[in-house]
Amino acid sequence: MPTSERFDFLVLGGGIAGAATAYHLARRGERRVLLYEARTPNAGASGRAAGIVTDQQWNAWDVEVARATAQEYAELSRRHPEMNFVRNGFLRWTSNPLAAEAIDVAYRRLRGWGVSVDRVGPEELASAFPWGRFDDVLVGLRGTADAVVTPSAATDAYLIEARSHGAEVWFGDGPGKLWADGEGVELRAGARRIRARTTIVAAGAWSAAMVRALGQRIALVPYRVQAALLRPPTSPPKTFPSGHDLDTDIYFRPEGPGRVLAGDGTERVPADPDHFIPTGDPAFLGHLAESIHRRLPGWGSSELVRAWAGVCTSTPDRRPHVGAIDPDRGLYAIVGFNGYGVMRAGGAADRLADLLIEGPSGRPSERLAPVDPRRFPPSYPEFLPRPGFTLEGGDEPRF
Repeated sequence: MPTSERFDFLVLGGGIAGAATAYHLARRGERRVLLYEARTPNAGASGRAAGIVTDQQWNAWDVEVARATAQEYAELSRRHPEMNFVRNGFLRWTSNPLAAEAIDVAYRRLRGWGVSVDRVGPEELASAFPWGRFDDVLVGLRGTADAVVTPSAATDAYLIEARSHGAEVWFGDGPGKLWADGEGVELRAGARRIRARTTIVAAGAWSAAMVRALGQRIALVPYRVQAALLRPPTSPPKTFPSGHDLDTDIYFRPEGPGRVLAGDGTERVPADPDHFIPTGDPAFLGHLAESIHRRLPGWGSSELVRAWAGVCTSTPDRRPHVGAIDPDRGLYAIVGFNGYGVMRAGGAADRLADLLIEGPSGRPSERLAPVDPRRFPPSYPEFLPRPGFTLEGGDEPRF
């Protein structure tokens, strides 16, 4: 039996949340950091994400974290231009009177939080998207500082930066086995035994199973999302704003020359990350085609380049879990972003690293109080996935 290698921090998961956490821990100084990913980089949701980055959020914590994440992406992209970080703006709209009221409420709330948004009408929407039809729209919401990024490239950039600060990144020896005892957590994978004083679970849809293997529970449920890459009949500009039709829950964003990435919302049934259909299904593609034909008729005959699905994670209150699960055993988590981890990864990881380095008293704990995993007891009952990116707060938002 090989001797255990000892690390200060073991990060379990090589998606964007795990990569950002390894980077933020490693750059803080003289500590041994190991990131372990049982599969390949971006094997989970990070490799299938849309990459829209907006601070049009429904709570103040998310606004702060999304803003910090966007700023970090802007800085990283100067060294890693392959991230394709572009501040292209983001618009949402509706023809539903109730949703229009929700937009007005969101506008006032976001402005109060310092978010750069304004209300727009059909003319402004038609100017932004000349291939669309917006004559029935009552109101829209435009964010001028919002952006897009290539999630897989952002993940790779974090991993490169983590390595440059001394972290070890280890991929592909299978799920391994985990133990927890009074001295922390031990991972056995391949021919290695790793023991860490502090372990951070950042494994996306596999996180709940990892936490159970360590004798704990976390309120988390995986669910499936879908997206597609389209080639419109007339090539759109290289850069144009991202859009979100609240009436159909279809979103879209530019994705390279002449192509558009589009998707829809949350499937409200649990999914198994090891056994799910990884391609777009007929119902999704039909809904996407109908929605585009109605709202964006200039793209109505777009070519389907490919369609795919991924598995994200939901929490009961639609806030992520970032912080301690069992601090006595050094067990922490950064997971449960409800499909929008790319918007939050950098800011959330920075706050978690502060907590782990500086300790639980004072400001680090205060900055993570709204997303502390222990806000739900281990006995919390099973629940269905809930949408994460909405205009309204609460457990069951209408829009």
